[in-house]
Amino acid sequence: MKILTLTTTLALAGTAAAATYPLTLTDDLNRKVTVKAEPMRIISMVPSTSETLCALNVCDRLVGVDAYSDFPAQLSKVPKMGDLYTPNIEAMVAAKPDLVLVSKYGKVSESLAQAGITVFALNPETYDEVFSKLLTLGKLVNREAAAKALVTTMARDIAKTEVLTRAAVTKPTAYFEIDPTPYSIGPKSFMGVLLTKAGARNIIPESMGDFPKVDPEFIVKANPQLMLGLDAKTAAARPGWANLSAVKAGRVISLPAELSSSLSRPGPRLPAALRSLARLIHPELFR
Repeated sequence: MKILTLTTTLALAGTAAAATYPLTLTDDLNRKVTVKAEPMRIISMVPSTSETLCALNVCDRLVGVDAYSDFPAQLSKVPKMGDLYTPNIEAMVAAKPDLVLVSKYGKVSESLAQAGITVFALNPETYDEVFSKLLTLGKLVNREAAAKALVTTMARDIAKTEVLTRAAVTKPTAYFEIDPTPYSIGPKSFMGVLLTKAGARNIIPESMGDFPKVDPEFIVKANPQLMLGLDAKTAAARPGWANLSAVKAGRVISLPAELSSSLSRPGPRLPAALRSLARLIHPELFR
């Protein structure tokens, strides 16, 4: 698996310079999007994007965010515009944004494009993309230097935790649940890479994708030594799961709300989320 190193990250960033507008970039819907001038009125419909914009010191440019953008706290004062699947298009148009940031999912892009509003889809899913698309976002809003500095700090902080987890005597096989359907995380997703960096061995194979729906019987056969993202009572109640190694050993861990939020959002808090996750998996390394 190719993992972005600090050196590669900095190479991607290059030499930060003021952006030149009009600026044309290809978004995650494979569209060439032209931003006519430095965007000063921005709507973000993705929580991680909203958070990253604030980390790049352009939080004050946000004139709207999606209903789930709740970090940092100052976003609570920004008007909510629905979400990707039930957007308040009327409110978004009324806010007169010069840039709307979305993911490649949802029902926002087409409607806003028809209204003549510039829409850019940015949707990091793999670990490498967390960094490369953060740099793209920095370029879009003319904050390349801040984006480069943030990427550098994130990569260094992640590396510090990796040094600790490499010292782990054993690395448990792990199942990470992100939805009780159940959905899990593949090893190449940004969450999957963090799980590995935290000192665990993911039972989900790469062939199942980044965020796959998993047959519960597969989990029974894999018999993980550690389960994350659900509680012990829930796990034990599922058919065949009461005898799983993780359940019998009491290694079923429900994540704290803050960790669940930060770990699931591909943004600036990932280094802290990794450290907290590693502490749950290997408490002996953090004494």
